[in-house]
Amino acid sequence: MKTEWRLFGIVAAFLLVISGVYPAWTSAQLGHVEWIGTTALILSFLLCAMCGGFFWFVSRRIDLRPEDRPDAEVADGAGEVGFFSPGSYWPFGVALSATIAGLGLVFWQWWLLIFGLLAVIASAAGLLFEYYTGTRRTAEH
Repeated sequence: MKTEWRLFGIVAAFLLVISGVYPAWTSAQLGHVEWIGTTALILSFLLCAMCGGFFWFVSRRIDLRPEDRPDAEVADGAGEVGFFSPGSYWPFGVALSATIAGLGLVFWQWWLLIFGLLAVIASAAGLLFEYYTGTRRTAEH
């Protein structure tokens, strides 16, 4: 986690510097401060600082991973990463549902947004419970 918190820290520091430079630059160019960009930069800094702080907090409590050690070999990170379903159609359903919800938000159509969000919940539940019901159900002993 050392790598992650350092990366987020560097980006947060950059955003902090730029959020100080940007208002001065827009004031000189436009004659007034452009507040939307300044606010976006400050909020982006806060978001990166929050993520970096979380990763820093977690990195103090776990052992070093191979990614964090300079003397690590590629083989040190080998092993099982996780289980990924080889033939699932549910990720497509989640993406399609999120697209529908996004279109409802973009075009400010509440009915489409609500339908898309309900579809996201249903398809995410289908993805989550795929191996607990139906033909892919694993045998319980």
